[in-house]
Amino acid sequence: MNSKNRAFISVFSFLVFLPVMVQAVTVLPVSIPSLRYGYYDEKCDSVEDIVWSKMKKIVQLQHNAPAQLLRLMFHDCFIGGCDASVLLVGMNGTVERDAIPNKTLKGFDFIDMIKDEIEEACPGVVSCSDILVLATRDGIVLAGGPYYPVLTGRRDNNESFFDMANAEIPRPNGNISETLRLFSLRGFDGRETVALLGGHNIGRIGCEFIRPRLSNFTGTGLPDPTISPDFLEELTRKCPQDNNIINNVLNEHTTRGLSEFAISSAAFFDNHYYKTLMRGKGLLFSDQQLMANEKTAAAVTDYSYDDGTIFRTEFAHAMGKLSSIGVLTGFAGEV
Repeated sequence: MNSKNRAFISVFSFLVFLPVMVQAVTVLPVSIPSLRYGYYDEKCDSVEDIVWSKMKKIVQLQHNAPAQLLRLMFHDCFIGGCDASVLLVGMNGTVERDAIPNKTLKGFDFIDMIKDEIEEACPGVVSCSDILVLATRDGIVLAGGPYYPVLTGRRDNNESFFDMANAEIPRPNGNISETLRLFSLRGFDGRETVALLGGHNIGRIGCEFIRPRLSNFTGTGLPDPTISPDFLEELTRKCPQDNNIINNVLNEHTTRGLSEFAISSAAFFDNHYYKTLMRGKGLLFSDQQLMANEKTAAAVTDYSYDDGTIFRTEFAHAMGKLSSIGVLTGFAGEV
């Protein structure tokens, strides 16, 4: 897929980069015919080095890049498989990136940057889908998350799935039954679903996804009844009508004199997401709904314990599985 055919999206630059400790997690990746380690060894043996080097530079300048790429990869793999179809551009709003759940996606420009550099070294060899999966993994590591192995050999789709993206991307206001159903269709059980949603440890959430909980939940004209009064007041104060962004999940403590809603920086890819759910303080209704099901609540409890080791290990396994959904290999698709 030629990067010239994809639009650039500008993102806000963060000027502070925090060094992180890299923790490897042993993961046995899902075996897919034609996906393998070293797929590019003979064609472009520097590809992973290029991705890693470029991601380090991107994260230094764009502190929120790991979260943006994680969401971009999830939306790609969840609809039609990991085939870079979310990157396609088209006319008349018929491609995935024009679907309502995808209108707030960011990170397209990062894939463009990496693709351009790889094309200089190895023209027409490395797929955008492999770049997206590798860049996301490296972004997670740079955000303090676990390293996990990624097989390569994906090819890109020239077909997009607009209607499916509108219908099957999990909604911020979705209940637990709907969330589990959508993940189950992709082969994930309840515990794996909870692990993948732990990606909400990093990133920022648009206030437009939260405001409906505060004053007009499901069209009732009233707040979400599951929000405690003190948390409702706090959310309303931090997400007024004239504010567009709320920082991600609540920190466990005040940081640098800022409120609990201060940025949970990429260096804190830990299990605080689950601790906030245990306290009834999930920012999204769909997040807090993980406590409404016995099995998913048990997983949340498990992940909230210790230093996050259980979560990091199972998140790595789930990401390896996610990256292998519906891939195109061999002579299918294109590069």
